[in-house]
Amino acid sequence: MKYIKDFREGDRVFDIYLCKHKQSAVTKNGKPYDTVILQDKSGTVDAKIWDPNSAGIDDFDALDYIEVYGEVTSFQGALQVNVKRIRLCREGEFDPADYLPVSKKKIPDMYQELLKYIGSIQNTYLKKMLEAFFVQDQAFIKAFQKSSAAKSVHHGFVGGLLEHTLSVVKLCDYYCTAYPMLKRDLLLAAAMCHDIGKTRELSFFPENDYTDEGQFLGHIVIGCEMVGEKIRQIPGFPKVLESEIKHCILAHHGEYEYGSPKKPAIMEAMALNMADNTDAKMETFTEILENTNEQGWLGFNRLFESNLRMTKLD
Repeated sequence: MKYIKDFREGDRVFDIYLCKHKQSAVTKNGKPYDTVILQDKSGTVDAKIWDPNSAGIDDFDALDYIEVYGEVTSFQGALQVNVKRIRLCREGEFDPADYLPVSKKKIPDMYQELLKYIGSIQNTYLKKMLEAFFVQDQAFIKAFQKSSAAKSVHHGFVGGLLEHTLSVVKLCDYYCTAYPMLKRDLLLAAAMCHDIGKTRELSFFPENDYTDEGQFLGHIVIGCEMVGEKIRQIPGFPKVLESEIKHCILAHHGEYEYGSPKKPAIMEAMALNMADNTDAKMETFTEILENTNEQGWLGFNRLFESNLRMTKLD
């Protein structure tokens, strides 16, 4: 199949894609049309069905797999597909693995590496809490491995939450060697738990969209509640330690304007904020560069508030 990342203006499209989103609208002249977002594992692209009542357009809904015939065009600097025909596909005509973005790294290998870090934790209470999540809670383990770390900004793919968490843990482990005053057990435990709320904030693929709980509370509050639930099952868990790990989770976005309920008040919370921000920004930059075919300057990016460019070595 021709993947979306390989689309070029003028290409003919005749393949099966996942309909991630569908919305009906009308033109200024009152003519109905449909806006569709097509998805495969390489990305998404906007599509327009200018004659949705045509005999060549089967009835379909969001999250259906559809065979699309159309042409790739450019509109306001972005590619889109002008759809001529659509056929609703049946199960067995497609492999779902072709349509869901998945981590390039092996999920079982990453999870085993994370478990090794849990095995290195010396504090009895923190180790019990981590094992309650990552060893004993099979529903959580399955969700954690399947979840993305974001809807769109960074690590927005199956296994993204695990990949991001492991990267943050590794950065925090390095910080502990560079800054010995950091309490390693606390920092690494907080790093492993800082985004666990995303297992409930975002639905699983192919939707990968905000749940009601996610909209109402957000992953920071959800994660703090999840940690509290596990801690209540561990007799004698120290109150101050409970507050410290919860604080790290609540403060890991660093600033109020970035959705953080608290600003870092302890060194471990500051380190976690820096590690989380570093991995998120570097992965975002990586994804931008991997998904462009432009040479030279790429244009202004709102997230980085800068005109970005691919590094060129002489």
